Parts: sequence; C-alpha cells; structure tokens
Amino acid sequence: MSPRPRILHLAHNKADPRAWTAAFRTAIAQIGDLTVVEEGELLSDTEASIRIQDCDILVTSWGARAVPTSLATEPGDLRYICHLTGGMRTTIPLELIDAPIAVTNWGDAQARSVAEGAVTLLLACLKGLRFRIERIAAGDWRLPDEFRSGMMNQLDLGIYGCGFIGRCFIDMVRPMGPNLHVFDPYVADVPDGCERVADLDTLFDRSHTVAIHAGLSSETEGSVTARLLARLPDGGILINTGRGAIVDQEALFAELESGRIRAGLDVLKPPEKLAPDHPARGWPNLILTGHSLSQPFPKAYEAADAFEPMHHICIDNLRRHLKGEPLQFVMDRRRYELST
Repeated sequence: MSPRPRILHLAHNKADPRAWTAAFRTAIAQIGDLTVVEEGELLSDTEASIRIQDCDILVTSWGARAVPTSLATEPGDLRYICHLTGGMRTTIPLELIDAPIAVTNWGDAQARSVAEGAVTLLLACLKGLRFRIERIAAGDWRLPDEFRSGMMNQLDLGIYGCGFIGRCFIDMVRPMGPNLHVFDPYVADVPDGCERVADLDTLFDRSHTVAIHAGLSSETEGSVTARLLARLPDGGILINTGRGAIVDQEALFAELESGRIRAGLDVLKPPEKLAPDHPARGWPNLILTGHSLSQPFPKAYEAADAFEPMHHICIDNLRRHLKGEPLQFVMDRRRYELST
C-alpha cells in the first residue's frame, strides 16, 4: 500500500478563513496528510524551501507565503502546486511555471459569481436603480418626466475580455437580446452571435455600454483612456468587475461628475476605496460595490458545509494528480502573464 501523500499549506500569517474552511480541510484529509503551517513570514527562504521540499503537494491560496524561486531547480519531493484561488503572481514565481512542476489554479471557479455581479450592475445602471431608490427615499414618488430607462433588448453591449468570466457573462445576457461586440486579442474565437472587433476604439465606437472582463496586465493597465470614455454616447454605461487599474479613474470620474455617462464599479484602482467624504460616493449615476459582489457573507465561511466552487476544483485536481489523470486549469506562461 503506497503511503498517503503529504500535502502542505504554508500561510504567510494565518490561513485565510474563506479558503481554509473546516469542510475543505476535512475533504483534503480524506485524500492525504494535510499540514497547515502559519506564520510562514517568520521563515527564511531556505527554511521555507526545506518545508516545501518535504511535501508531495503544496496547496497555496490567498494569504500564502511566497514560494521560493529556488524550488524551480531544487523541488525535492514536490511534484504539484495546487493554487486554490486565482491570481498567483505574488505567491508563485514565473520560474516555477516554467519548471517541470505542475501548477494549477481555480480556473472558472469565480466565473458565474463575477458574471452575475456584472449583470446585476448592468441592469441596475440601465434602469437607473440608484436614482429611483434615492428619489423615493427622499419623499418623491414619481420620477421626473425626462427620466428614461434603458432595455437590454437591442442594446449595443461591448465586452472587453472574453475569458472564463466574459463568456459566462455573454451566456447570461444573450437571452435578453443585446447586440454583442467583443474585443479580446488573446482568444482563438468568440461565442456564436458575437461580433469580434479588432481594437478598443472600435469596441467603444460601436457600444452604448461596455463591460470589462479583462485581466490586469502591462497591456491592459490604463487601457480604457479618457479618449475611449469620450466615445461612449451620452447616457452610456461602463461596468467594471475586472480590475480598477484597467481604467483611467480620474478620466472616468470626470465623466461621471459631469453626469454624461453612468457606471457600475465593483473595483477601483488601488487602494480600492474612496475617502468617506469623496464626492463620488454621492453621484446618483454611479454604483459602487466595494469589490465584494462575488464574495459570500463572511459568516458563510464558518458553516459546516462551507464549500465553494474553488474547493471542488482543488479537490478534483488533487485526485486527478494522484491518479495520474490530466489536470484542469494548468497554468502556463501565457495564462500566468494574462491572469490578474
């Protein structure tokens, strides 16, 4: 009988409670011998390397200690790094992606949740939901005569980024009848019924509303410029559930302050929050959700059955690895460089 695999999580400080729920730990314990080491920030790179070299599988996540680059050439017994969550640049160096060690991440685990958030923001902006709620709360029952509500049917809707989340978003909105325009130079094809456009200029020229689903990279950072925002029609909408740094935030806020366009933003540029007295908090044409639309309620982490899609994907990949079966969502250099 072969020995049970040694599975390690090395936390920078404390194990993240959303990632390392009791249900997830129990599921891993059925597969192998799990060791969770906290306060990994106190370990030198040499000490951390020794701990990792002595395991078969390393599971990383939010809050994990950075993996030493030396493991790319001196992995010891390490054969697989299963990254439970999404972006990994601050945790797993590129050298390990190029090394003969399998690395995976959560793939499409968050796609449905984030896409639902984007659809929520889009419909709320299109129907002027914030304006309606605040007007009624202030004592007015009727909207002003000039107020107009939009419809998804025949809406010219641009999608910037057609990865897991972008495709899920398209599947959700397609039944409502928008005209879909897609810009993503990195995908081989776009879903049926979508018009593929060659550049962002064309995307913004043809769209009343643009939803951002691109990852943050050197190419996408700041790519939604003041010039592009100006190409949106009066009353146009920008939805961003990707990364705030993709957009020139000062230019966007200038457009919003003027009242010319509307926006639903789950994300802002770092540090991803506004001062309590920032005027943007009060603009009726802006909905802010504080980078939280795809997160469950915090108490949900403590539930006995707290098991999210990311946990299912991780457990499935651990089992695949131990059986010698193909892994899902294998990370290569191209995916790594495009992932946020």
